[in-house]
Amino acid sequence: MIYIKTAQQIEKIRKSSRLAAQSLDLAGQHLKPGITTGDLDKIIHQFLVENGATPATLGYKGPRGAPPFPGASCISVNDVVVHGIPGPLVIMEGDLVKIDVTARLDSYFGDTARTFLVGSVPEPGPLLARTTQEAMILGIEQIKAGARLGDIGHAIQTHTEARGFSVVRAFVGHGVGIEFHEAPNVPHFGRPGTGYRIKSGMIFTVEPMINAGDSEVELLDDGWTVITADGSLSSQFEHSVLVTASGYEILTLS
Repeated sequence: MIYIKTAQQIEKIRKSSRLAAQSLDLAGQHLKPGITTGDLDKIIHQFLVENGATPATLGYKGPRGAPPFPGASCISVNDVVVHGIPGPLVIMEGDLVKIDVTARLDSYFGDTARTFLVGSVPEPGPLLARTTQEAMILGIEQIKAGARLGDIGHAIQTHTEARGFSVVRAFVGHGVGIEFHEAPNVPHFGRPGTGYRIKSGMIFTVEPMINAGDSEVELLDDGWTVITADGSLSSQFEHSVLVTASGYEILTLS
């Protein structure tokens, strides 16, 4: 079901989205060589709880029969594409770190992710991260009532492939707000003028996962961690976006 949100629901989702973004700001301040992904996760968890929210990922049951997710955030390093489990892994100089947080506040969800560069990161890491963020923004700029989801995916795919990188196809954006994951799926590739017609009042994520190498990915035995099949670097940025009468509003800005 695709939810068209009411003004009251939008305001509540706006608050949860802003809180998720603020948790990433805080994580970025602590992200230095020597800290573990588990320690970062504890910082995020504490911040959300202190602000009256809960982390939607903690205890979340995935669709693949995996055990409940054990972290307040997903922290994915270097060749880990998504759903990295926080733990004893020590962050090193030169790492590419993706942090994905979904805050649940007053029963409404806000979902966002960023790629962080730790210290001096060799290429293609910086270009990959920059391209991913640019592609996300170009996709978001296609959003308006009456446009098609394929317009978003086409903008992302075109920019990404022009830089020699590839778009992960196994994971896509999604509706968000009333539930953690809602319809519709929002692919980060596609043809303009195709796909579901966008309507005012929809809220969904635009969250391209971009690989430096091939687009193929593999799922590890823990049932959650997804890595690039060829061992190349991966980057992700994500915003939750509201479709307005005049265009769009990015909700996950701090």
